[in-house]
Amino acid sequence: MQSFAIALALFAANPAEAQVEYKVLATSKTSTMEKEMNEAGAMGFKFAAVMGGETAVGGKEVVVLMQKGGDATGTFRYKLLATSRTSTMQKEMSDAALDGYDYVGQTVFESLFGGEEVVSLVERGAAAESRFVYKLIATSKTSTLQKEANEIGKEGYQALGMTVGKTALGGRELVVIARKPK
Repeated sequence: MQSFAIALALFAANPAEAQVEYKVLATSKTSTMEKEMNEAGAMGFKFAAVMGGETAVGGKEVVVLMQKGGDATGTFRYKLLATSRTSTMQKEMSDAALDGYDYVGQTVFESLFGGEEVVSLVERGAAAESRFVYKLIATSKTSTLQKEANEIGKEGYQALGMTVGKTALGGRELVVIARKPK
């Protein structure tokens, strides 16, 4: 009972910090999602979660959950990096980091026309300074994934997320995005 009273007292002392507002964005186009995320980011909403695939009503789309309040303060800018080529994603992640963006999530984006791309979401806050270097692993074999993950782990990279996407040749591969401090 005492811990409940302490929690209630903390909430009563600062109710504005405890309140969080959410915004749900859903679309089947990466360009539309990037635009909507930037509009929400300009209003103080910060990325919280992403899911790509089939939704109950929307069909194939990406759904992003944004939040405002709590520890999410300021304004934010977003880029969606979408490609079916790992080398292209590696370059785009590196370029985004140079522009002050950091990884916040990834998913697979399926278009209405049957295309499928791995999408990385990157965010830039008011500081606009990335503190990280990124590396991607892409392989169709789990044994290769373990070997390559251990190799980059020795360099100090930590895995952030993993998806399964189609390759440019129509196969499927595991894509891991990892980062380490500069």
